Amino acid sequence: MSVFLGETKDEFDITYKFLKEIAFSKMHIFKYSPRKGTKAASFQNQIDGKTKQERSEILIQLSNENEKTFAQKYIEKPIEVLFENNKEGHTTNYIKVIDKTKNQKAGNIVKVVPKGYEKDYLFF
Repeated sequence: MSVFLGETKDEFDITYKFLKEIAFSKMHIFKYSPRKGTKAASFQNQIDGKTKQERSEILIQLSNENEKTFAQKYIEKPIEVLFENNKEGHTTNYIKVIDKTKNQKAGNIVKVVPKGYEKDYLFF
């Protein structure tokens, strides 16, 4: 998701409302920045850096909230995890999972029951 070139406050609010309603489990947020040699770099109505930063932070916060809400649906429910190392892996729907005992083997798919959520991951 991008903070768009020339986007008005009303357009941003519509985008925010839509993204809140859709509730993607994770969003990649980035600010538009002019690139030398592109047509967009010479466009009028460039959004100032402060506004782009504020809008990006608002959307990143929404993404974090959505990610947490989505992941918490799997607490106390069996779910398969592909471990990438002895403690960290991902579910089939890309939720990060941490084994706090560090007792896994990279490449193994293990059914686990998450006990909670911290920062950006489920743990057991």
